[in-house]
Amino acid sequence: MRRFLIDTDTASDDAVALVMALRHADVAVEAITVVSGNVGLDQAVQNALYTVELCGAEAEVPVHAGAASPMMRSLETAQYVHGEDGMGDAGYPLSGRVPAEGRGAEVIVETILGAPGEITLVALGPLTNLAIAVLLAPEIADAVDRVVVMGGTGVHGPGNVSAMAEYNFWADPEAAAVVSRAGFPIEFVGWDISIASAVVDADRFEALQAVGTPLSQFAVDISQVVRRFAMENGLAGDDLPDPIAMAHAIDPSVATTQRLHVDVMVGDGPQRGVMEVDRLGFGGGEPNVDIVTHYPSDHFFSMLEAALRD
Repeated sequence: MRRFLIDTDTASDDAVALVMALRHADVAVEAITVVSGNVGLDQAVQNALYTVELCGAEAEVPVHAGAASPMMRSLETAQYVHGEDGMGDAGYPLSGRVPAEGRGAEVIVETILGAPGEITLVALGPLTNLAIAVLLAPEIADAVDRVVVMGGTGVHGPGNVSAMAEYNFWADPEAAAVVSRAGFPIEFVGWDISIASAVVDADRFEALQAVGTPLSQFAVDISQVVRRFAMENGLAGDDLPDPIAMAHAIDPSVATTQRLHVDVMVGDGPQRGVMEVDRLGFGGGEPNVDIVTHYPSDHFFSMLEAALRD
């Protein structure tokens, strides 16, 4: 069993990514840490707790609250994309559950140092918790096995919150910069990979509905607000950035990657949160990130449908 630690700002696509990990026979989710981002921290915690419960894993997988705001900025959520509750405003009972004791950053440190070389950390939201963790204990950069990050958009395409920036890095660029410079064995799966390989077009949507399980219905229900938003903005359906990042975390064998030097810009205005990729080595920095440049769409959707079946 591979040991995963998942950090999430749980909204609709995060929840689907959690299902993929929680339902995978070869993955043991050690813990889930939650960060503010798509929604505020309290709502994100409730969304994670509900998803874990839906998968029947509440007794085995603790959910811990983490940072309630970015390191140096005010929180700017993406509820206009995911709905007020982050889960498509579909009417699920997303309140009243109690997270486990322990704060997100401390749990990250304890989990990684408690099992050196064994933990895959999958970060699905702004990188605040992970940045705080590595500032508390820089040694975790050498002790973790892999760090898979859904973030950035530096290889193929546009940003989703500005011309060039992806939301997770834009929401807390200082945290993204800390993490990219910390020496982690890190892999970035950008929004460009999602819009290339993880768009739920009409045929894919029909296939997900046809799975016909409570989990597949949950995935369809919670996607409706983001689906409308995506289609109003030119996509053929909602895209699934966090699930395709989770697919890569689970099965990296089919991915195409390129190792390059990456930094994240921390200013304001158009440069905020932009992933700066030095393809030609002008800056002289050593390559520090494995960037996923392609993940096969058919393989991803096969993994997703398998996770949603009973």
